[in-house]
Amino acid sequence: MKEFKIPQLPGRLGNKNLELRDDHRADKRMLSAMESRGLLAPAEGLPINAHSSLEDLLSFCAASEPVYEKLNEEVMQGLPSVTGISTEVQQIRGIDGNEIDLYIHRPKKMDKPLPCIVHLHGGGMVLMSAAGALYDRWRSELAATGLIVIGVEFRNAAGALGPCPFPAALHDCVSASYWVSDNLLEINGSGIVVSGESGGGNLALASCLKAKQDKRVGAIDGVYAQSPMISNRYLDKDPSLISLFENDGFGLDCQMMGTLSRVYDPSGANASNPLAWPFNANKEDLKDLPPHFISVCELDPLRDEGIAYTNKLRRAGVTASSRTINGITHVADMVYRSAMPDVYDASVADVKRFADYVCRSKKKNN
Repeated sequence: MKEFKIPQLPGRLGNKNLELRDDHRADKRMLSAMESRGLLAPAEGLPINAHSSLEDLLSFCAASEPVYEKLNEEVMQGLPSVTGISTEVQQIRGIDGNEIDLYIHRPKKMDKPLPCIVHLHGGGMVLMSAAGALYDRWRSELAATGLIVIGVEFRNAAGALGPCPFPAALHDCVSASYWVSDNLLEINGSGIVVSGESGGGNLALASCLKAKQDKRVGAIDGVYAQSPMISNRYLDKDPSLISLFENDGFGLDCQMMGTLSRVYDPSGANASNPLAWPFNANKEDLKDLPPHFISVCELDPLRDEGIAYTNKLRRAGVTASSRTINGITHVADMVYRSAMPDVYDASVADVKRFADYVCRSKKKNN
């Protein structure tokens, strides 16, 4: 009888000491781009942990945010300008009474209403700004395909736009979505898709759940989430989410994510609240939501929570699909525009495809 060799499990499931550079699945172009920025060096011990004081966590975030913003600016350098679009800043007042800046990108020539993307940037709900180079470029690239893209400068739980823990960011994102809905005719929009990556993916999914609670789910026509950070199962890893073990340390570190999640919800009172962590949503929470699409990355610790949420949506009767981008780490499809233009362009096209689909469906049903 012929013997079959059992294949080695992928990533750190098969070798707990495997480095990303040695994972045969990794796109070599991505590895090269990461190497040039020192992002493949073995991680040093964190100066913070799950037992650090909130003051120490906020100090760490304040020091780290400019570093991340600089990295995002560097990966966008040298790219040609996106032509044929216009930009403006609109200020609105949120449901908490605070002022919120909206960065609006749209085609200069609009001969018909276009789908609107309400874009929520990444940063774990803790860091970064919608004005950053990475997100400015993303909005412009989307707008160039024939979309109106509205970036939301929401309050963060730390950094320059903080400290404003949950639910501040969610309230700002919901406020922006409602403003777009209320002003859809004025901005010449045909429908609304709330979209975001990483922490912004959390906020996109949570905004839809909040809209349902507010009896305003009709204000959102669809949700497109990229690599959403939604489980908060990072310190005590959920064994059902295999990617937390398989890809831990590949771009994202579970200890870091779990530690910074404390900044978003310092008391831990919202650990099971689906508005803070949408992975906790039950069938009743999800019922009657608009279409969703979730994009995940093969080498991302967050991969499986995005897929699991898609399955939850389908079981609740929601139109929901997902895709897995092979060979890349957390939101690398959005970050490494120069190194992997085909991967970047495919993600831009997929957001556009979904927005067009949602708006066609809306028109057909009205």
